[in-house]
Amino acid sequence: MIAFSSRLEMLKLTRNWTPAGQGSRKRRDSCLALATWNRPRRTILTTALYVDAAAQMALTRRMDSLAFNLANANTTGFLSEGLKFDSVLSTTGGANVAFPNAGADYISLAHGAMRKTGNALDVAVRGDGWLSVLTPAGPAYTRDGRLQIDAGGSVRSIAGYPVLDAGGAPLAIDASAGEVSIAADGAISQRGKTVGILGLFSLEPDARLSRHDNSSVLSDREATPVTPSSRAGLMQGFLEQSNVNPLLELTKMIEIQRTFDHISACLNMTDNAQQDAIRTLGAQT
Repeated sequence: MIAFSSRLEMLKLTRNWTPAGQGSRKRRDSCLALATWNRPRRTILTTALYVDAAAQMALTRRMDSLAFNLANANTTGFLSEGLKFDSVLSTTGGANVAFPNAGADYISLAHGAMRKTGNALDVAVRGDGWLSVLTPAGPAYTRDGRLQIDAGGSVRSIAGYPVLDAGGAPLAIDASAGEVSIAADGAISQRGKTVGILGLFSLEPDARLSRHDNSSVLSDREATPVTPSSRAGLMQGFLEQSNVNPLLELTKMIEIQRTFDHISACLNMTDNAQQDAIRTLGAQT
């Protein structure tokens, strides 16, 4: 019987897959190894079913995450999400068993590519910074710089939320006062006169982020204003694209599908082995 040297080597099984008719015992052992960790033989088959099912549930969650990313590959300022896979230890038959687990999801903070639009109300964040908008849930943070000015002069995001200045107050601009110019430090001017400062904020590295409307996120910690520098600032007439790499996401989906199919085969083989054991033991009684 094959045993794992580490707590979770689920994905390695796909590399060791043997086609039907070529080493069926090796394939069977690799399936049972997914649930084996120096345990009594009487618990192997039953536990293997649970471990395989847990692995499929984790892979299903990952597949949903990848599909969500692909659906937003063209969403301005979108930040992809992922799952932290881990193993959960349980004691079965006096020994430890590692169950695959799709743990907490996370939001990738990798930057997307910049795209030039030439629109005076489009801004892209350069470096590790965020624009802030006021939502019913409180201040939200986004890298989607598609700004618009409503009839009352309020600067709003593409989702309609008020955009905040460096002091955390909603921005207001007189649209009839001339063309809008936005400097790298966020200063907004019309006809050479500064009329406001677009806020640029920083989030704590260990802040817990949750997804909000459109491409914005909510933070469990208060953001701090950023002093624009050569490493952080704004770029007028540009937008940041999604940080999703469609080809990479598709490759991951193919790998997960193959692993899912392999585990399905493991489930069938384990179930057949269990039925054979029942028939054999039943014939001896």
